[in-house]
Amino acid sequence: MSAKFPCSLVVLTFVFSSFAWPQAAKPQPAVKNGGDFSDNAEPLNKVPTGVILVKGAWPSASDSATPVPEGGSVANNVFTDQYFGMSYSLPDAFAQKYDGPPPSDTGRYVLAQFSPTEKFKSPDRATILITAQDMFFTPLPASNALELVNYSKNHLQSDYKVEMPPTPTKIADRPFTFFAYWSPVAELHWYVLATEIRCHAVELILSSRDTKLLENLTLDLNKMKLPADTGSTAGTGGEDVPVCMKDYAREENMISRVDPVFTEHRYNPVPVRIIIDKEGKIKHIHYLRAFPDQAKAIGDALAQWRFKPYRPDGTPVEVETGILFGNTAVPNRRRSADRATE
Repeated sequence: MSAKFPCSLVVLTFVFSSFAWPQAAKPQPAVKNGGDFSDNAEPLNKVPTGVILVKGAWPSASDSATPVPEGGSVANNVFTDQYFGMSYSLPDAFAQKYDGPPPSDTGRYVLAQFSPTEKFKSPDRATILITAQDMFFTPLPASNALELVNYSKNHLQSDYKVEMPPTPTKIADRPFTFFAYWSPVAELHWYVLATEIRCHAVELILSSRDTKLLENLTLDLNKMKLPADTGSTAGTGGEDVPVCMKDYAREENMISRVDPVFTEHRYNPVPVRIIIDKEGKIKHIHYLRAFPDQAKAIGDALAQWRFKPYRPDGTPVEVETGILFGNTAVPNRRRSADRATE
């Protein structure tokens, strides 16, 4: 360490001398990069309005044609999410102002959030939030949407009060679980409606101080279009999507497997959803949250995996399952048999 100190001192001396005597330095051309010290008012690379740049793990996919959960969008005041096979015409004077954050490493999504615009006439406001929890990766002791709602009800903080316990209901002629609670201090009410689609617990969360407004918004949800196979305790999504199966990447279902080789040791969990085609090859990879180098290493390995074709009725079908690579900081997370480690 002592051998490196003089070199560091020389570098520091040069840096400080450059600031102390700028008149002695040779004039340099201005850096026109749009930074804090630039005179360029129009930088080449602009950050899009309303976007927060975050460095690190990020969702990605092996192809852009296959829908992913976070790929929902609003067009002509209609929210559509092809992955979940759902569409919803927004109520009058409601709009989406901001996109949701990226999915968490436990598979939690904010699919959309709608709030009133300036044209909304009621003095009380309301918010419509659509979320999804990937049941392959949830750290909570719940295996379906109904159990997830019951867990939420049983773990409400003392400041919140249950208005209606989890109750079976229907939205757009599909089974849902309805749960309502409120905050006496804030005088806010929450209506939660949950169902399961493609092994995700999809929740429609309405909040407002006006319970009559919440009732009307709940009735308005019946305009929503949802896939046929939707339910509170199970739901694969429909006939045209892969069958979702937890922990399918087990030895008895596989022909060959190669573990990923990571060039850097990181300490984050990497939840990955894969779609296996009818021949047993992996046709799609969805990295819920991964660094680029992790995604590449996992993708290179998964390209060599082979599964036995899944034939529930004698005819092979596609399968969607989840695999957790890397490490986890959640101590009580249930570890699946197919978990790979760095």
